[in-house]
Amino acid sequence: MSISAFDPELSQALNGELKREQTGLEMIPSENFVSEEVLEALGSIGTNKYSEGYPGFRYYGGNEWVDIIENLARDRAKQLFGVTHANVQPASGCAANIAAMFALLNPGDTLMGMNLFYGGHMTHGLPVNFSGRYYKSVQYTSTKDGYMDFDQMMSLALEHKPKLIIVGATAYPRLIDWQKAREVADAVGAFLMADIAHIAGLIVSGDHPSPVGIADIITTTTHKTLRGPRGAIILANGNPSKPLKPVEVSRENIPTLIDRAIIPGLQGGPHNHQTAAIAVALKEALQPDFKEYGHQIVKNAKALASELMARGFDLVTGGTDNHLMVVDLTNKQVTGKQASEALDRAGITVNKNTVPFEPRSPFDPSGIRLGTPALTTRGLKEEEMKQVGAWIDEAIANHTDEAKLASIKSDVKTMTDRFPLYPTLKY
Repeated sequence: MSISAFDPELSQALNGELKREQTGLEMIPSENFVSEEVLEALGSIGTNKYSEGYPGFRYYGGNEWVDIIENLARDRAKQLFGVTHANVQPASGCAANIAAMFALLNPGDTLMGMNLFYGGHMTHGLPVNFSGRYYKSVQYTSTKDGYMDFDQMMSLALEHKPKLIIVGATAYPRLIDWQKAREVADAVGAFLMADIAHIAGLIVSGDHPSPVGIADIITTTTHKTLRGPRGAIILANGNPSKPLKPVEVSRENIPTLIDRAIIPGLQGGPHNHQTAAIAVALKEALQPDFKEYGHQIVKNAKALASELMARGFDLVTGGTDNHLMVVDLTNKQVTGKQASEALDRAGITVNKNTVPFEPRSPFDPSGIRLGTPALTTRGLKEEEMKQVGAWIDEAIANHTDEAKLASIKSDVKTMTDRFPLYPTLKY
């Protein structure tokens, strides 16, 4: 029996979301569209099997096929990023970051990460987050022009002597200098963790430098620019002990520490359907055309940034090197919340976002964050980006004019019809 026959209320909601994605412009940088092959794997019978442990070392029986699935995902992750160890079991990026901390720190140890309101992530030490409540958190920010402040990072590290330094961001439009971060970590004998959740796909395509060989431990989600299902991977060099046994906290033991942090430390059985979908996405990322996809993401972001700046928009750092940009709307006399809500009514999905040294509440900040991964997946290129920039400008300038917003939404649909998404899918 189909979902539509058994559960019409759910069917209506799923088809409503499908239509929203099909007819609108998805520009939240952390969102993307997976392939139908990934969707197929995500809905597979892998969800039926419980498999605590790792391939060859399971607590339950009947895992001979699940072992193959997980090994495919692990081997592809290692090949893709050029590391010797990959754990593909974390349920999410937050879970991966928590596992990395659990592996390397004791409660009360000091960690240092980028402040959420300057472009970091809540798991990098936000006081209300697990990372800020169970560990002593030191937060670095940015320079006045929005760039990651490595001088401040060094000063804070020398003062507080963190055991772990986290480098990565959710709203940072520039390339990250991993070597400078390494110098800070080495100055105080800290572990260095690279959170590449947003830029993993661009690292694969060669459009962003890789932290492999520089950072001690690397975490990433499997969606965003990597264009896979919701999930996460932890990467490192070295090999875990077999069977996994308690070991001292050291760089040499990080693979063992990671695997023990996931199971038995934080999770039970992995989501095998998710692992299967990750395996598909990683195989897609290993194809030659994925590099072209990454290149186009950056080209599109630069084209959009140029169009917005030409229309008088103030971009944090004055542009972008990657897949996203943060727009400070102060000079437009509109808040981030007002802009994001107006753009939503115009068929363009972005998110409100703080800007460096934000003077407003994070719930109604000064900026918006937008990116190009999902639009690039649909096939949009630089010329379309110019039009998207024009619509963004028009919608924000007329954010209280519902007729104008409806007109833009109609024009948006005309464009999206040229770039169909899941044309045969229905719930």
